[in-house]
Parts: sequence; structure tokens; C-alpha cells
Amino acid sequence: MTATKQLETHIYTTRIDIPEATRSKTIQLLNGTLAAALDIWSQVKQAHWNVKGKDFYQVHLLFDDVADALYEHIDTIAERITSLGGVAHGTARDAAANSFLPDYPDTEKMNEEAHINAVADRLAAYAKHIREGISKTAELNDQSTNDLYIEISREVDKKLWFVEAHLQRHR
Repeated sequence: MTATKQLETHIYTTRIDIPEATRSKTIQLLNGTLAAALDIWSQVKQAHWNVKGKDFYQVHLLFDDVADALYEHIDTIAERITSLGGVAHGTARDAAANSFLPDYPDTEKMNEEAHINAVADRLAAYAKHIREGISKTAELNDQSTNDLYIEISREVDKKLWFVEAHLQRHR
């Protein structure tokens, strides 16, 4: 699993029939994903606001579309944490402290292609983390959380394809 800081969390009682030990492991995993989701969303917005180049408008809109797709999952991830009896650690400071993603490069030194590469690199790392979440939740036999990770994986892979298409050349 992609390394993230282990967040201490209180486990509330719930009538959900998943053992507390399983819920605890899933909550830890989901809080790492929540941190990364908030982080990648903000990094894609950074690219969206600061991209410059000959295809500015198209790339600007693409980054906004990617950010919107990523943002849709943030609330669902946090609500899954709390439905399992956990505490969602979803502030900007939590995300900064607990995300495994690298910091976004200095935008003042980036051209359009550098932004596209930076976004693609982060989407690929996030997609890998999500697929690790699919494997881990399957091992934990938490089908609902597994389904959430599968849904996110499909969307992230599609957005990565859209971004990478701007870097691919005909041969």
C-alpha cells in the first residue's frame, strides 16, 4: 500500500455488521485515500489556474473536468469513513500532512506540457493507490468499500487517458 501517515481515530459503535478490526483497517485506508483525493484535487486545480500555452483553453477545461471528477468522490470517501464508525480527517492540513503525493512543482517555471506531465504523474500514482485499495478491501471482505474503490478507479483511469492523450504523438 502506498505509504501514508497512520491517523489515530476513534471508532464509534455501529450496527453495520463488519467486525470492528476490519472497520478500523478500512477507516485507516480510507483516510489515506481521503488525504490523497483532497491533495490531487487541489493540485489539478493549481494546474487549471496556471496553465499557459498554445492549447491553453482546451487544457484549462480538461483540468477543470478532471478536478470536478476527482472532487465528486471526496464526499463519498468521507461518508464511508463515518458510516463505518470512523472520523474523516478531511481538512486541507490533514491532506497536506497525510497525502503520499509529491508537492506540485513550481508553476512559475512550467510550460503547458510540464503541467500535463505533472497532472498525469499524479493521476497515475493516485490510480495505483486506488487499485491497492481495491485489493486490500477485497482481502478485508468489505464489498461496499471495494465497490467504492472500483468506481473511483474507473473514473481516474479514464481521466488519466484524457490527460495522457495530450502527450501522445502519432508515429
